[in-house]
Amino acid sequence: MRIVRSIVQERFIEAIHRAACGIVETRLHFKLLCTQSTQNQDCLSWRIEKLPKGESVGFAFRSWMRDGFPVHSGDVFHTINRLRKLKMNKRALEVMEWVIRERPYRPRELDYSYLVEFTTKLHGIPHGEKLFSHVPSEFQNELLYNNLVIACLDKGVTRLSLEYMKKMRELGYPISHLVFNRLIILHSSPSRRKMIPKLLTQMKADKVTPHVSTYNILMKMEANEHNLENLVKVFSQMKQKQIEPNEISYCILASAHAVARLYTATETYVEAVEKSMTGNNWSTLDVLLILYGYLGNPKELERIWGIIRELPLVRSKSYMLAIEAFGRIGQLNRAEEIWLEMESTKGLKSVEQFNSMMSVYCKHGFVDKASRLYKNMKTNGFKRNAITYRQLALGCLKSGLAEQALKTLDLGMRMTINRRVRNSTPWLETTLSIVEIFAEKGDVENVERLFEEFHKAKYCRYTFVYNTLIKAYVKAKIYDPNLLRRMILGGARPDAETYSLLKIAEQFRT
Repeated sequence: MRIVRSIVQERFIEAIHRAACGIVETRLHFKLLCTQSTQNQDCLSWRIEKLPKGESVGFAFRSWMRDGFPVHSGDVFHTINRLRKLKMNKRALEVMEWVIRERPYRPRELDYSYLVEFTTKLHGIPHGEKLFSHVPSEFQNELLYNNLVIACLDKGVTRLSLEYMKKMRELGYPISHLVFNRLIILHSSPSRRKMIPKLLTQMKADKVTPHVSTYNILMKMEANEHNLENLVKVFSQMKQKQIEPNEISYCILASAHAVARLYTATETYVEAVEKSMTGNNWSTLDVLLILYGYLGNPKELERIWGIIRELPLVRSKSYMLAIEAFGRIGQLNRAEEIWLEMESTKGLKSVEQFNSMMSVYCKHGFVDKASRLYKNMKTNGFKRNAITYRQLALGCLKSGLAEQALKTLDLGMRMTINRRVRNSTPWLETTLSIVEIFAEKGDVENVERLFEEFHKAKYCRYTFVYNTLIKAYVKAKIYDPNLLRRMILGGARPDAETYSLLKIAEQFRT
């Protein structure tokens, strides 16, 4: 019986954090990791989600029972996962407080673990620890300990988490792979990454079974660093350990190869994504929109967009990605149709929505349409941001308005931009498009000015990015003996085009 119980609890641990794990991985700049969006309007979860602000969850429970439905643990399980995904932590805590207080069924380990989790999230670790000590001793087991550790890690309190992990070892409780996932994420910054091999060694020492989500996090870290070689190495290690990749794994691989402009490999991984999909996960479908845009495949792009439109809820983000994807393959009219559909069904509520259409116009040099959209943003009371001005600068350059482009570029560069935006692929690709135009003109000064952004984001690890810099020197007829050395130290590998450009540059040696 203890073996069976242990297996069941392990499954519970995996289930209750599946959505949360997706959210954390998304914080590593990957827009894929979420759960399926299939919300039934007759379920308890929907009634709680739609409660007006200030209305007690008791109202939703009473209306549910008044309609003849009992409150089962499965209803609560589904509700909590939905609220966690929507980041409605306060509501989630109210649900669990009602369940423990009213006892529609006998509370179990899972219910108390939820209560500890959301108490810690909302009221802090001391409150979570105090509540933990008051939970009936029969339920103070590995499930509750794992949840408390994860809640502490979510608060960034590593030392206390490690102390609880030590206590779990003493009590003989297994540590969940989700705990190590959080630890790896907390150590994902460049200054702390040297700790990750030690964490993996500890994971092995604790006999924690390797999980695909752990490898997905490691792969995403390499993808964010634009380190394709290490990304493929992690994937190979996962295969060697006989851990089956999932759709998230293949999405990471496909996206990384698309950004690196390796489209043949991208196609292979996209096929793997399609084969490994489990249901219509909106996050995976969103990534497929992006990927088929990169591959220039209008037929598949329409197919995926059609599937998304059939979902019970189509998010504004999906509309924006579809607009950008159709714009990328040059179908401007289709992008405008989706824009109008988004405007009528979702409303225009954010500057990001305007920026999605702005990117399409500017990418193709339709600066007049972009200007009208810019004025529309102002009319609707939206404050333009650095992304808006960076796109407008590209539009001006595409239209031959060099002086206006420089003014717009400088205007955007004076604005505060967070690291997430600076390291995002759309920002880097827009900047590269601007750099390519400056390079064709031999404008070394502006190319070098923007190239610093590529260094900080490690985007210059791609050969085609450095080749653009070398091209600027060639067009300007300037010889710089350090270009090849800079390229190699920057992490890029010279190719035939590199050596061809450098050979031409030698003609300008004085």
